[in-house]
Amino acid sequence: MDPRLETNRANWNDRVDIHVNSDFYDVPGWLRDAPAMPAHEVAVLGDVTGLSLVHLQCHFGMDTLRMARAGARVTGLDFSPVAIEQATRLAQRSDLAQRAEFVCADVYDAPTVLSGRRYDVVYVNLGSLCWLPDVVAWGEVVGALLAPDGRLYLHDVHPLAACLDDDGERITYSYFTDPEHPLVFDDASSYTDGASLHSTRNFQWIHSLSDIVASVTTQGLSLDSLVEHEWTEFRQFPYLVETRKGRYVIGDGRPRIPLSFTLLARRRA
Repeated sequence: MDPRLETNRANWNDRVDIHVNSDFYDVPGWLRDAPAMPAHEVAVLGDVTGLSLVHLQCHFGMDTLRMARAGARVTGLDFSPVAIEQATRLAQRSDLAQRAEFVCADVYDAPTVLSGRRYDVVYVNLGSLCWLPDVVAWGEVVGALLAPDGRLYLHDVHPLAACLDDDGERITYSYFTDPEHPLVFDDASSYTDGASLHSTRNFQWIHSLSDIVASVTTQGLSLDSLVEHEWTEFRQFPYLVETRKGRYVIGDGRPRIPLSFTLLARRRA
């Protein structure tokens, strides 16, 4: 594994227990209330009952298992063994273990580790691509995992929003990150409430929207839709306003920029 990804894995291993016990994720509430797929996912993916779905960079599996609740047969993959252990426990606690499996592997190794299996849906959710140095190789992984007529669902932080500082006031980071010169952070906090991290160092990359699109279209996938959103699912900047649970927007009086985007691509049969 790339040494930078080894460093990131140590950082994410530290985050798992903090996240599992955080108010941000509210695992007890998730187990109690059994939330359905959010409307923006249903609008793009429709009914997933009976579909095979692989969730890349699944963390400790909440979104993966939400798809299992919706009727999909799911596989979650993450490079953190601590995350996969917690995901497996969560599947058991939510009585979804029969419809879900979790695999510990580097995302770039997914086609090999998953033994060449192909899926109806490759699912990638918020906060994923910034942890990967090579978006072209990621696109190759997606192409290798999709079955004929299979779909890629990608919802992630908009790269323009990723260029802003923590206060969201200034463009601080380049929109075009050289893979060999990543952004380097040393931060004891995560994006949730909870304890401090011990493994504080991490590497991140900003991939332009055009590079992300090209990474999948060069694999023979057709672009079904690309939508930029003025909302995101966490308080990325202090001035964001929560309009409903898990939905944050830029408040009145400030210029609006896209905070996230959703891409749907398909491998034609």
